[in-house]
Amino acid sequence: MSTFFIKTFGCRVNQVESQAILEQFTRAGFTPADRFETADICVLNTCTVTHQADKDVEKLIRQILRRNPTTRLVLTGCYAAAHRAHIEEIFPTAKIVGKYDLGRVLFQETDICWTVSGHEGHSRAFIKIQDGCDNFCSYCIVPYARSIKRSKPAADVLSEIQQLVRNGFLEIVLTGINIGNYLCPNTQADLAALCSQIAALPGHFRVRFSSIELPTVTDGVIVQMHRCPQRFCNYFHLPLQAGCDRVLKDMNRHYTTTDYAKRVSDLRAQVAQIGIFADVIAGYPTETEEDFETTYRFIKEQHLAGLHVFSYSPRPGTPAAKLPQLPALEIKRRADKLRELDKELRCAFAASLVGTEQEVFIEEKKGSAVHGITSNFQQVLLPDNTQTHGLVCVKITRAEQNLCFGELI
Repeated sequence: MSTFFIKTFGCRVNQVESQAILEQFTRAGFTPADRFETADICVLNTCTVTHQADKDVEKLIRQILRRNPTTRLVLTGCYAAAHRAHIEEIFPTAKIVGKYDLGRVLFQETDICWTVSGHEGHSRAFIKIQDGCDNFCSYCIVPYARSIKRSKPAADVLSEIQQLVRNGFLEIVLTGINIGNYLCPNTQADLAALCSQIAALPGHFRVRFSSIELPTVTDGVIVQMHRCPQRFCNYFHLPLQAGCDRVLKDMNRHYTTTDYAKRVSDLRAQVAQIGIFADVIAGYPTETEEDFETTYRFIKEQHLAGLHVFSYSPRPGTPAAKLPQLPALEIKRRADKLRELDKELRCAFAASLVGTEQEVFIEEKKGSAVHGITSNFQQVLLPDNTQTHGLVCVKITRAEQNLCFGELI
């Protein structure tokens, strides 16, 4: 076999894993195919976080088997791990390979660290530092697909960051299934200790955390952000899921709204101009109208910078899927209301930055403007004569809805 095709579904973790797979193929002498129809081997890195994700995967599998029946079809990722029996029944020719067996099966390699030297098609690079979650939130299928917790050795993380910086990446995102559970297998360094080592690295670049669960946001992590603002982005994606204690308990989330509000307050006290974003689920089966309104009010009171809104989707095998479900139209109504709130929050956050100075990472040129992102994750448009790569100091001159406009200092 000489040509390969990779399709990635789902989260940032899958994206960085696919980048590592791509680099393994390249090292082994394979050539990327533009289309799955012409590939000798097709690898689908799958997702199962929603019912729609499952449907998208199965649709592409059918297309590949119909249009390229001689290809070697390999399925990996969460859909493949969580639904093995179903896949073997309806797609018997597809080969299911676990994430940590891919290197051995495809390339006779044993690297399980998912090391990357770049990020194809992206201006920012992502490093996977951790895998696995055993929280078993009542609505979530991920622990059934990635229950074993693993962390990349700290020395490998530091080496990978330095290689990416040498390759021109000036913003690096630390990602994983639950990065707050990071624990170096060699030194037992936790995320705060890893951050201390990252802070000591030479060079002008910055590091951003991907989503991090509230119970794992330690004082030590916040201290590192406070001590080294030039290295760590003043940004947190802090999943909430519900702003009602009763629903949080039903979801098997391990905190209360009081805990959440206190951590938000701690972060704002220690990290200047921090942008705090949250995930929230609309229409969990036990969520009453009163519960939903409680969540809505709580989010408004926290003055978050923005939301990622998810409509509840039952995942077979999870406790929540066995409960009586809310009507689809009611779930949509609640999700729509939360998305309107998200727009309000993003507009307010953009307006709050007018007149401030921000370090902006230049991502790309769009039309007559250069597009960038601040450390606190605000989108900024700059004049078209701005350099189109790197980190620049910008004064925010105005905001229009959820966009900021700036000029170089």
